[in-house]
Parts: sequence; C-alpha cells; structure tokens
Amino acid sequence: MSGPGGVRVVLVPGVLALLPEYAGLTDPVADLRAACLDAVRWLGEPGGGIGVHGSPQGLRVARSLAAATGVTLDVAPERPAAVLVMGNGSARRTEKAPGHLDPRAAAFDDELGAALRDGQQDALGTVLADGLAEELLADVDGLRWLADSVRLGAATVDHDDDPFGVQYWVMRWTGEWR
Repeated sequence: MSGPGGVRVVLVPGVLALLPEYAGLTDPVADLRAACLDAVRWLGEPGGGIGVHGSPQGLRVARSLAAATGVTLDVAPERPAAVLVMGNGSARRTEKAPGHLDPRAAAFDDELGAALRDGQQDALGTVLADGLAEELLADVDGLRWLADSVRLGAATVDHDDDPFGVQYWVMRWTGEWR
C-alpha cells in the first residue's frame, strides 16, 4: 500500500451493466468489467478496508465489485490508504446514448479525461465547476471529491472507451492527501 500521507486511488464507472445480473450469457461490458475488477484488486488485499466515493448508483456498483474481489469498503473513512472513486464522463456522446447526442459531449470528455490522466487538479476542478457535467449526464460526484481531496500524479489508464455513447474510464493513481 501507500506510505504515510500516500493513497492509492482507482476510478471506475458506476454503470449498472457492471452488476452481475446484467452480465447475461454474453457480457456486454466484459473488457470493462475485467479492467474494473483488476483495478479494485490493486487497491488492497481481500478483507482490507478501502474508502469509496460516488453517487448512490456508483456506490451500489462499488459494493458489487468489492464483493467480487473480496475487498471491504468503508463509505466514510478519514484518510484510508486506498480509495475507490465511482464516476464516468458524458452519457450524451451518440444518438443512441441514454441522453441522446449533445455536440459538447466529446470535447467535455476530452478535457475531463486529460485532466484525470495528467493529474491536473486545477483543470479537473474547472471542468467540473460550471454545471456542464450535469447537462451531459456525467456521473461526477466521486470526481468532485477526488479533485478536492487528493493530489494526483499521472494516471495509469486501464480502460478508455465509450460503449453505448457513455464515456467510461478505469484509471489508477498513487497520490497524496491534500
């Protein structure tokens, strides 16, 4: 795990398709699911507690991922050694997306993705500040917490794709508490 003041952080999407009941005979998000499970395992040993931040839907998905990997979640820890952040980009990237096409979605996701990949705290806060995330149906509760709480370095990107017109990332960082 991380040393004093250090924290491991993982971002995964809080998409319901990651719940076991949505896997079906052919898993529609098999690659995303595999990346999420690997990243959650990286956070800690089975039975070790990790913090979690995200929307109610994201927390539901987090509990499922934790159960599948054997890690224990703690929704309100002070400064855990590891944190699972639930969130995703725009849900308006194509005509068939849940929110239908919004021409601003791709640029928003590009800016948000760059801020996350490069650990640019100020840019991350700026992207999330103006209400555009809500208009584009992005799930950013956990990302706002991240922008305010942890100094990030460059990310390891395990997954970056937009199936179903929704931008999903799986990323890992080793950061420091603010």
